[in-house]
Amino acid sequence: MNLKKPEMILIDVDGTLVDSVPDLAWCVDEMMKQIGMPVCGEAKVREWVGNGVERLVRRALAGQLDGEPDEALFDKAYPVFLALYSENTCKRSCLYPGVQEGLNWMKQAGFKLGCVTNKAACFTEPLLKELGLFDNFSIVISGDTLEKKKPDPQPLLHAAEFFGVSAENALMLGDSVSDVKAARAAGFRIICMSYGYNHGVDIREANPDAVIDSMAELPSLLG
Repeated sequence: MNLKKPEMILIDVDGTLVDSVPDLAWCVDEMMKQIGMPVCGEAKVREWVGNGVERLVRRALAGQLDGEPDEALFDKAYPVFLALYSENTCKRSCLYPGVQEGLNWMKQAGFKLGCVTNKAACFTEPLLKELGLFDNFSIVISGDTLEKKKPDPQPLLHAAEFFGVSAENALMLGDSVSDVKAARAAGFRIICMSYGYNHGVDIREANPDAVIDSMAELPSLLG
C-alpha cells in the first residue's frame, strides 16, 4: 500500500514515539501510596493513558477508564502526582524500536516535521530533549499550547498554518482514536502505530489510513 507523499508530518509523543508508561505508572502508584490507596500497577495504567495526566489521575483514583473520583480526593492527589512526574518524566521512558530510523528517514526525505501531543508543555519538552528528539521538530504543540487539544483538530490545523501546508498535503502519525478523530476532523491522512495506547482496543477499529508496527516501515508507505 502506498499513500500520497505529504509535505508535512505531525507526530504524537506517548505511545507513538515514546513508551512513557513505565514513568507514568511509577508516579501513579507512588501517588496512591502517598494518599493511602492501593496501587494500580502498570497494566492498568497502560489502558488509561492517552488523554493527558489530569484524566490519568482521575482514572487511577476512580479505578476505571470512565470513572470520576470524589473532587476533594482529586484535589488532594493531583498536586502529588504533578510533583512526582516533574521529577520522573524520563527516568524509565524509552523510544520505541524503529523511531530513530523513521525520524532519520523523514528528515533526509525533507518532510516538514511537527510534534502534537496532549501532554502539557512542562512535561513534553523535557521528555523530548532528554530522549534527543526535540531538535527534529520545527514546532511542538503540547496539550496546553492552544485552547483545545486532540481529538479537536485545532492543534493540527495550527501546525498546518505554521508550515503553510494544506490539509490534503498533511499527515498525522499517532496511536490512538484521539489521533484518528483529530486527523479526520482536520482533513489529514493518518497512520497509526500498532503498539501504542488506545485503552486496550485495537487501533484498526478506528479505521486509520494505515497501521504499521514500526516507523522503520514509513519509507515503504511514503517512499
